[in-house]
Amino acid sequence: MGSRKVTSSEPLDWQGKHVTVAGLGVSGIPAAKVLHARGANVTVVNDGDDARAREQAAELEALGITVRLGDGATLPEGTELVVTAPGWKPDKPLFTAAREAGLEIWGDVELAWRLRGPDAAPWLAITGTNGKTTTTQMLASILKAAGLRTAAVGNIGVSLLDAVLGDEQYDVLAVELSSYQLHWAPSLRAHSAAVLNLAPDHLDWHGSMEAYAADKGRVYEGNRVACVYNVADKATEDLVREADVEEGCRAVGFTLGTPGPSQLGVVEGILVDRAFVEDRHKNAQELAEISDVNPPAPHNIANALAAAALARAFGVPARAVRDGLRDFTPDAHRIAHVADVDAVAYVDDSKATNTHAAEASLAAYESIVWIAGGLAKGATFDELVAKSAKRLRGVVLIGQDRALIREALARHAPEVPVVDLDRTDTGAMLAAVQEASRLAVAGDTVLLAPACASMDMFANYNKRGDAFAEAVRELGS
Repeated sequence: MGSRKVTSSEPLDWQGKHVTVAGLGVSGIPAAKVLHARGANVTVVNDGDDARAREQAAELEALGITVRLGDGATLPEGTELVVTAPGWKPDKPLFTAAREAGLEIWGDVELAWRLRGPDAAPWLAITGTNGKTTTTQMLASILKAAGLRTAAVGNIGVSLLDAVLGDEQYDVLAVELSSYQLHWAPSLRAHSAAVLNLAPDHLDWHGSMEAYAADKGRVYEGNRVACVYNVADKATEDLVREADVEEGCRAVGFTLGTPGPSQLGVVEGILVDRAFVEDRHKNAQELAEISDVNPPAPHNIANALAAAALARAFGVPARAVRDGLRDFTPDAHRIAHVADVDAVAYVDDSKATNTHAAEASLAAYESIVWIAGGLAKGATFDELVAKSAKRLRGVVLIGQDRALIREALARHAPEVPVVDLDRTDTGAMLAAVQEASRLAVAGDTVLLAPACASMDMFANYNKRGDAFAEAVRELGS
């Protein structure tokens, strides 16, 4: 954990600057409009040329912005800066040409960071493979409970550009950042930041686990007060050690066990702080009870501790941590209890789209009938099944890549009954719930934690979770 003094960047003169914006959509269109309004000569390039893209292009062209559809590979002549949508992969020919020309490439997060004013609200930043959105929303709830003007922004659906340039005045922002966004944000310097966990994900985009971890670790660069890491995930602590931060910035861990000095953790059902107290070697501050966390699953308690650490780094009092956690309601499809039918609980964790998230979900219950499957995205399931085998009453498999899970079950949990539904239509969810109900006994939990993406059967994980809840309601009736 190196130290340095980071200075703010000087305001940029956009007048007449030739900027290429790569990609339409939720980040490209606002970026193009903002830059055009500041006097830049903006050209938007986009791979797609469908009806939606043409409609978006017409809107921008009416403002005087040049748009090239179906041609996202070629760097427009005269380009001085590239601003990209976060999902565009680093190996695209457009970026190769830009790098060869010595040009900077920014994402929407970098643009927002550069455009913020001299009195802009500091950022408390959160990244990780799983739990980002929940933790960011918890943090915003805690900050609001402290009476601070704040918002949950970034990869969470609220544009950072809107937050930075809008009329609303904020004291502090809770910022969710994906690995894609961090890759394209070289000068971001947060007040404090957390990496919640690290597990293989998006490796097709980053090229390797090492590159993925390095992009996540960028969130720590230049932190001023605290780099928050997961004691149970050594890779996150390693990223803190490698970070170049401002002098005086501290490493702060969170753990589900008893915390040591400079950590937050759990003691006899109480969330406690031994980092932001006087004499952290002797003292601890009670923050909240486990029952204040909704839902109180282990991985969600970890999310709460990470949010509390960032809030405490910003000077939030202990009472606000408790009140903020009590006020927080998680988004749908995140270990959401749907109903009890015949003394069996039905839980929707459709958001568990990778093995790391599914492992955390499975660890929250003792006896489970697991509904799993979908698009594996290159994942393997042996470790997940081996760790969770003792909790499984039965398994119902759906989706395109269910055979990969079935084979892992055969290797590591051969005694667990498996129902393999050879169908990928949306009606398969009702059949899956019915089969799960036959395998379950009183006291069990039927858990939808697919460990896979949903797009083989559903538009997104939300639709998959909705189908599960509808099937449970039909079962109950």
